[in-house]
Amino acid sequence: MMRLHLHLLSDSTGETLENIAKAALAQYDDVDTQRHFWPMVRNEAHLERILTEVAQFPGLVLFTLVNPAIRTMLEDRCRAMGLPAVAPLDGVNDALSGLLGQEAKARPGRQHTLDAAYFARVEAIQWTIAHDDGIASDDWEAADIVLAGVSRSSKTPTSIYLANRGYKTANIPIVVESPPPPILFALKSPLVVGLTTSADRLVQIRRNRLLSLNQKTETAYVEQESVMREVAYARRMFADNGWPVIDVTRRSIEETAAAIIALVGERTLAGVEA
Repeated sequence: MMRLHLHLLSDSTGETLENIAKAALAQYDDVDTQRHFWPMVRNEAHLERILTEVAQFPGLVLFTLVNPAIRTMLEDRCRAMGLPAVAPLDGVNDALSGLLGQEAKARPGRQHTLDAAYFARVEAIQWTIAHDDGIASDDWEAADIVLAGVSRSSKTPTSIYLANRGYKTANIPIVVESPPPPILFALKSPLVVGLTTSADRLVQIRRNRLLSLNQKTETAYVEQESVMREVAYARRMFADNGWPVIDVTRRSIEETAAAIIALVGERTLAGVEA
């Protein structure tokens, strides 16, 4: 296994840089990555201390620094040490500058400005938490998205992820013995999406859940035929109501949310074209 020292330097929180590094490293196997994370790098004295450790643990340097003097200092010192120093957002900014005909604003952390979109996300998160697991169904018409699915089909984590993207999201468990409230079938504004998964995978997840709670695992909740009937019941409901369905069996939360956001976009575009 190869070892890589990865130095991440940012003049803001470094969240963007961490996500870029994570996405890139996911493409490589058998790499023992030692991350050295340096947020809020905004003066040369701070950078000087960081460069001492970079020299001690040489590796790849990724940075998002908008101050020209600090950036030049980092690039020059890395060049002298023979280390690659990469600014992953440069290509994007160059392309945007060319298309928009203006220079990027050199403001650290500008994406974290408390603008209207930020407060909309906060509101969406609060709303979503208050409408988890079938709560407050009378208010569902105010949702952007309503997720329906059997127990343990990733409804809550997907809802929270969507809320972080600014979508008010309610979710409801589909239970054979307890049909959903009639309002679910009469919703006009929200996009209702059915989440489904394989019965085998669902049994495994539920069994692990019961074990983590120190509860007995010999119940209908994890019995194969019972779970298969439950999944089939939910699928029929989705089909009968014409709701789009996403199979989450092999999807991460992020992938499921991306598919749902794409559906929202398609619905919005169809409405505009109509």
